[in-house]
Amino acid sequence: MQLTDTLETNLNILTHLTGGSADRIVSRITVCGIACALLSCEGMCSSEGFTERLAAPLSALAGSFGSGDALLRHLQKTQLPSADCTAVCETAELLRLLHAGFVILLADGAAFGLAYGMQGFASRSISEPSGELNLYGAREGFTEPVRTNMALLRRRLKSPLLCFEMHTAGTLSQTELCMVYLRDRVPENLLQSVRQTLQALPLESIFSVGYVRPFLEGSDMQLVHSTGITERPDICCAKLLEGRVGILIDGTPFALLLPQLFCETFQTLDDYNYPPLYATLLRWIKYAAALTALLLPAFYLAAALHHPELLHETLLRLLADSEQNVPFSLAAEMLGVLLLFEIVREAGLRLPKAVGGAVGMIGGLLIGDAAVQSGLISTPVLTAAALSATAGFIIPEHHAALTVLRPAFILAAAAAGLPGIALAGTALLMHICSTEIFGYPVSAPVAPLLPKRLADIAARIGFRRLSQRNFRISEIKPDP
Repeated sequence: MQLTDTLETNLNILTHLTGGSADRIVSRITVCGIACALLSCEGMCSSEGFTERLAAPLSALAGSFGSGDALLRHLQKTQLPSADCTAVCETAELLRLLHAGFVILLADGAAFGLAYGMQGFASRSISEPSGELNLYGAREGFTEPVRTNMALLRRRLKSPLLCFEMHTAGTLSQTELCMVYLRDRVPENLLQSVRQTLQALPLESIFSVGYVRPFLEGSDMQLVHSTGITERPDICCAKLLEGRVGILIDGTPFALLLPQLFCETFQTLDDYNYPPLYATLLRWIKYAAALTALLLPAFYLAAALHHPELLHETLLRLLADSEQNVPFSLAAEMLGVLLLFEIVREAGLRLPKAVGGAVGMIGGLLIGDAAVQSGLISTPVLTAAALSATAGFIIPEHHAALTVLRPAFILAAAAAGLPGIALAGTALLMHICSTEIFGYPVSAPVAPLLPKRLADIAARIGFRRLSQRNFRISEIKPDP
């Protein structure tokens, strides 16, 4: 709906559209004999800026203007109370800017208004990331306001090639989304695909990255994500240098990065601060931890139920003795212990910090000593499950996938032993190799094989060699 040239009509239309919401503030003033109104949203704009930079100068303005249209055009050309000033003619755009913290100036006789950016809402200050801790990197993490996050990236990449592109999604929330990329490095087809996806989001509201992620990945059934999430500006900049696209969402202290390769989930920022040999050792520890977290319970069941010849005689006797008095089958016992671990983990995570520690202690006593002493759980099963759960914490990116896959591998091992594990593992590898995003396979550079790019996967080479390789994400996409 277009604004009219009558101030009272415009105010009545806006009152009707907002339902007379109590947080909409209308300040009526007279400027050079012309009736005007300043519209703002309670708590969304800076009171100091509103008074000192806009209301006071307007009240002191002198001159003669024939109409409100001439007054606003004069102000648009000569007055600049804020760096972000735009003219609005439609009520939908006016309300979007009003609810985003802009101050709107309407005048009688003008069929448009002036929107001044004076956002001043309360927000969390920049703090250290809580989920991606490091020893030698920066201590700054993304925060909720999208424009603050844009500034954090600009501070690290001062190149004019760094481009920010704003979009609005969510028919009700009107959430700002910001695409960020380096113009000379991002593949054009990737950029166009991401842009079209964001413009076509069929959502009413967006409150976190989980709302947008499935539409970018194209599927809700992926066990391995093809988009990455980070709360660190330095990691985001490193990915942009490789030609990726970042997406910042207003109100969310995380950035989406795409595409993400499966091998990158085992890399951290500190890997590139340690000496190459030590970083390589840590990387292989992560690979071993991933296999332990996924396969250890299944291998225990396969050996105990179907392949006892794989176990040493002494170990086999210990296992048989420990399982004699347990009333459940091995598979049910293992699944039950893992379920209890997840229950304790969720309870400790969701409860307040003051209570979470106590819940962890109680859960440890129940699952550990009390369960073994009562004969409900055997010590070997508890040990295998605990080692698997602990190893999974090393790679938090895959915790959800591991939680889903462990029971599947346990059931496969209980049904067919090692052949069942091999069958389940083959299916998992096929799923990973078939996962892609906008034509970019997440299994690269292993499949498709790029031998020159394996140096930073199997090991962490030194920066002298690493800086000469200049990896670009466009290298992994097969030719059409």
